[in-house]
Formats: sequence, C-alpha cells, structure tokens
Amino acid sequence: MASAWQSFLSVHQRIVDNGDKRTDPWLLVYSPVPVSLLFLVYLCVIWAGPRLMKHRQPVDLKVVLIVYNFAMVGLSAYMFHEFLVTSWLSKYSLLCQPVDYSTSPLAMRMAKVCWWFFFSKVIELSDTLFFILRKKNSQLTFLHVYHHATMIFNWWAGVKYVAGGQSFFIGLVNTFVHIVMYSYYGLAAIGPHMQKYLWWKRYLTSLQLLQFLMILLHTGYNLFSKCDFPDSMNMVVFAYATTLILLFSNFYYQSYLKKKKQK
Repeated sequence: MASAWQSFLSVHQRIVDNGDKRTDPWLLVYSPVPVSLLFLVYLCVIWAGPRLMKHRQPVDLKVVLIVYNFAMVGLSAYMFHEFLVTSWLSKYSLLCQPVDYSTSPLAMRMAKVCWWFFFSKVIELSDTLFFILRKKNSQLTFLHVYHHATMIFNWWAGVKYVAGGQSFFIGLVNTFVHIVMYSYYGLAAIGPHMQKYLWWKRYLTSLQLLQFLMILLHTGYNLFSKCDFPDSMNMVVFAYATTLILLFSNFYYQSYLKKKKQK
C-alpha cells in the first residue's frame, strides 16, 4: 500500500512539475486532483440525482434556463472573439502553430482565453444537473455524459501544458458552434410557442459534426507534419474527435434518418 501511494505521489509530482508555469496559479489548473474530484462528484450526481427525483415533481427552471443559456451565448461569443482576435494579432498559422510560452501580452491573452474555455466546460456540467432536476432522464445518454465528463479533462490538460498554439483552433471552432447551440437552447427554454422557429435543430447537429471533422482534419495534418507541437496532444485530440464523430453520427442517424424511414 505504501509503495502504491509513493508511486501515485511520484506520478502526481511529474504531472504538476511539467506544466506551464504561467497557468499553474489559475483556478483548478495546478494539480489534476481538483478536476478529478469534480469528475467523481459529477458521476455521483448522475447516479444519485434521478433516484432522488424519482418521487418528486420536476423543478420549474424556465427562468434559470433562459438566463443560463443566453449567458453561455455571451461567454461563448467573448471566447470566440478572443481566440479570433488574439490569433490574428499574433499572426498564427492554421497549419502549424507552436505554443508561445512567453509572458508577452498576446501570449498571456491566448493562455487566459484557453483557461476560460476550460472553465466553460466546468460550467457546462450544469446542463446535466438541469436535465436531472427537470426529470429529463432520457437526455442523460452515453453521448451526453461522455462528452461533458471528458471535456473537462481534455481542456485541463490543454491549459496545463499547451495553452495556445494549435489549441486555439479547437477553441475557435467550438465557441462558434456553442454560440449557435446555446442560442437554440435559450429560445427553446422560452416556451413551446417558440418551436415553430426552431426547425433548424437538425442543422445544429450537422454543424456539430462538421466541427469535429474540421478538428480531425486539422489535427491529423498537424500530427503527420513536422510541427513543434506535442504529438501526444495531437494523438489524443485525433482519437477523441474520432469518437465524437462516431457518436454524433449515430445520434444523427437515430434522431433523423431512422425516424424518417419509420414514418
């Protein structure tokens, strides 16, 4: 037992020692322990939440959802602006962009928006809590839980080790998609009378699939070309984007194509 604990401490020390010293002081970044505990709490909420709500009435969260979703639109728009403007001013290359680990104003600006992007993934865990409180348990799919739970780890690693460089492309594309996505959810939360204006849900799923394909191609090119960006990170992103393409494609088929065939 003592040997296992010493091994754990040794691994933990290597993880924290090899990180980006600029981002270490920022909330949840220095050690993987806080984000791991957050992940465990998230899983506990998913397990216990539906059981606690089983004999209770769904909670009316209409006002909360409207405020939350449009606040997320605002946060996504801010991050999209920061990723776009900072990469443009820094003359980033779309094909190969190493991380600037300096403390120059533009390098720090990019690192900070990467942290905000990571923290937005923590905030987005609230999506699951809202489903549970509203007793929308059918929404707690493997795709939903997998995507939300893994993104906090992926972007913790991004901020810890590669806050900038090629990482900006993922943030840029994803924040744009989230502007559209949370706009849809915000309008849907207003009430059933908005449904006639929300005919474009199918195209939202298509947009989500397109972003993962773009990330896959972008990372794949970077992975197989000579670029001073960690191959380990590229491999993780490439594999992760592949899983999301498969899962979202299945969701698209089940939600739209299969139902159309049945009709």
